[in-house]
Amino acid sequence: DPGRRPIARGKNETNEEAIYKASPQLEKLLRTEFKVLVSGHSSDKKLHHYLPPNPARIHSFVHDCSPEEIREFGRSFDFLNLLLNAHLPIPPEELAAAALRQISTVFPDPNAYLVAAGKELALLLNNDFNRLKAVLGRIKA
Repeated sequence: DPGRRPIARGKNETNEEAIYKASPQLEKLLRTEFKVLVSGHSSDKKLHHYLPPNPARIHSFVHDCSPEEIREFGRSFDFLNLLLNAHLPIPPEELAAAALRQISTVFPDPNAYLVAAGKELALLLNNDFNRLKAVLGRIKA
């Protein structure tokens, strides 16, 4: 049914195989559609600020990143360009500001992190003062 919203299955399962065993109809689904913005991935214990070579499986497990993982990801601002150029139902400026506010919380000095992010944003948005002002106004801690 194209009008039906997808729902995640297997909240209490321990792996993908258990999800498909508990919900065998998942193997027969014709189409499930959702939108996500991937801003990075890790492979071979190395962090990358670009799309992975293959998309995640639809019933892959998702977990919150640890503060250490967030700090490692946020050390580079390479993800900002991807966020600022995203075509999503929400303004990309809001997305970038929300990500920066969240990431800043895991750094010893959140304000210093946001100042550094602001400098990077000034470089990325140097020809678009209104967008720069929109993001900077929203990243205040």
